[in-house]
Amino acid sequence: MRALWLPLALVASLVIGTAQAAGKPAPDFSLRDLTNQAQTLAQHKGKVVLINFWATWCGPCQVEMPHLQAMAKELGPKGLVVLGISADAARDASKVKPLVVSKGLTYPILLDPQTTVVAQYNPTKTLPFNVLVDRAGNIDQVFSGYNPGDEVKLRAAIEKLLAVAAP
Repeated sequence: MRALWLPLALVASLVIGTAQAAGKPAPDFSLRDLTNQAQTLAQHKGKVVLINFWATWCGPCQVEMPHLQAMAKELGPKGLVVLGISADAARDASKVKPLVVSKGLTYPILLDPQTTVVAQYNPTKTLPFNVLVDRAGNIDQVFSGYNPGDEVKLRAAIEKLLAVAAP
């Protein structure tokens, strides 16, 4: 019986931590993109931002990517910004760009080799991990992991936020 409590407590803490994040301001960050330009979350204020944490070695991340690309292309003109943040270690950074090119991703890909931003948003470092930020810069929802069909829920949440006028 005691062995059952620890996993239940862990799951409960993850759920509680996720629930507490919703409605709070999304922490700003500055990371370099694949062209070595700095990008911040703050520069996208007034837009709906989907922050997607992923890694080259993450199979579910790669399955999710085409869905994110489609949303970025279709919903970008309505105010969506997708920011992909690679959690690959510095030694694996050379694998990021070839994967991005092979997947045809056109949204910004940022590098977080020390995983400092990953740790801020996703202390358990679950991948993929998506954080949906509203136009006011607050965390609306988080989506942990990926299973086929999750993109439908994610898109519905994005479209709901896009329907709300900028503050």
